[in-house]
Amino acid sequence: MRADLLLTDCRLATLAGPELYGAIDDGAILIADGRIAWVGPRGDLPEHQAAETHRLDGRWVTPGLIDCHTHLVFGGDRSGEFEQRLEGATYEEIARAGGGIVSSVRATREASEDQLFDSAMRRLEGLKATGVTTIEIKSGYGLDRDTELKMLRVARRIGREGGVRVRTSYLGLHAVPPEHRQNRAAYVDLAIDGILPAAHAEGLVDAVDAYCEPIAFSEGEVARLFDRAKDLGLPVKLHADQLSDGGGAALAARYEALSADHIEHSTEAGVRAMAEAGVVAVLLPGAFLMLRETKLPPIDLLRSHRVAMAVATDCNPGTSPVASMTAAITLACVQFRLTPEEALRGATVNAARALGLADRIGTLEPGKGADLAVWDIERPAELAYWLGAPLLWRRYVGGAEA
Repeated sequence: MRADLLLTDCRLATLAGPELYGAIDDGAILIADGRIAWVGPRGDLPEHQAAETHRLDGRWVTPGLIDCHTHLVFGGDRSGEFEQRLEGATYEEIARAGGGIVSSVRATREASEDQLFDSAMRRLEGLKATGVTTIEIKSGYGLDRDTELKMLRVARRIGREGGVRVRTSYLGLHAVPPEHRQNRAAYVDLAIDGILPAAHAEGLVDAVDAYCEPIAFSEGEVARLFDRAKDLGLPVKLHADQLSDGGGAALAARYEALSADHIEHSTEAGVRAMAEAGVVAVLLPGAFLMLRETKLPPIDLLRSHRVAMAVATDCNPGTSPVASMTAAITLACVQFRLTPEEALRGATVNAARALGLADRIGTLEPGKGADLAVWDIERPAELAYWLGAPLLWRRYVGGAEA
């Protein structure tokens, strides 16, 4: 067997199979053409010729972490609003004064593509430093044709230049922009029939997302968007049941969505529908923390119905300014009572499913992309145990150090 790289003298959390972490105590990995060619116990290494060998001195190797829900590209900063909320101002009061999502939309429209790229790259560094090798990036802070396309172009550029794989999601139905407050229907038409086809024609869209809540968009409006997405051959996903039980989980299931995200208020009927349709539940503990929510996602129902649970940062300027994937793992364990293994699977194999990439990344198996994270830890549970510690030793993306 010929290989470009041999990783040896390491412990592996393959996340493949039902065993705890899919662990191999003394392992090795052969990498060829950017993919895993062989993985297993070091004593079982096949005959091989490797162009290069990296000895990892007993460190743990996991699949590269996957942040499957972010709003990484945006203009401006809302730390001042964070201070105002801590001093007693409500979100509604801030919004009436021109803050909230309106301020992010204004700043994103005013920023150039280079400015958006530079600011997103700074945030990306935090994610990369915590083992991220794949990231999903949504639009949704433009809410007009030119700015939505601008955001998606920046996301594609990050995928070319940022040292990570990027999947894009069109989130035109995120909020009604200020100029359409008196004519909401006109904006819904524009988002569905104008912006989405233009973004798709430029090859900027991997999936279509929407925010289904009474304060955002209705089930009927989202269904129109999803019908158009299906016509274009695009998979869908949904911000569902975050603030209320709006039937979002069932809607996601009806359209066989890749994922339903947030889902704090989803009912057992919604969870059952997700299970039957194979929809992944994406848990977002950063937003839960920053909004001081008290309604937990239905974790026990998700477990009993065997719904795959993913974990993501929801990195965004308003409700989850979180740029650490290991922090998201820790918060998922502390707040939602996931086990460390569940949280790590949520940031790897299940996150890959939530992006439609389960056949390409997310586990350490032959044929998968060689996206790896190498950690200075003694056991995988430390990824959930330490909050803010620098645990990452090295990342590989497509078999190359990144």
